Amino acid sequence: MNDFQKFITNKYLYVPLLLWFCIQTFKVIYELIKYKKFNFKRIIGAGGMPSSHSAITMCISTMIGKSSGFDSSIYALSLIVALVVMYDAAGVRRAAGKQAKLLNKIIDTPGLTNVQVQEKLVEVLGHTPIQVLVGAILGIVVGFIA
Repeated sequence: MNDFQKFITNKYLYVPLLLWFCIQTFKVIYELIKYKKFNFKRIIGAGGMPSSHSAITMCISTMIGKSSGFDSSIYALSLIVALVVMYDAAGVRRAAGKQAKLLNKIIDTPGLTNVQVQEKLVEVLGHTPIQVLVGAILGIVVGFIA
């Protein structure tokens, strides 16, 4: 088997990536139904329910735990990375999104500022804790099934 075949048949790559794609596609369809508007940015954008970042990191961590053992050093590393990603999603990126929303509101308030911007700041960056939890649970379930 050549390197390309090994790459595309590596379940540690394609299962989490397929999970990411399914979650992002769900977000596009959900927005299409809810707002009657197709928003392609949702396919690659951050934020929303569920957290695809949490899902893919927990998916691969679970898959590694199943194959290498839940007491292995590589599983511990993958779980720590997943926890950092989830903390970042619900903490740092969520706070940045809240700040962007406030700054956009300040800029849009007439007479408050004369700041001119080319485009609004992105407000949907992070996740609520429940979005992270749902993403993590999805990742664990898919990781055990894969």
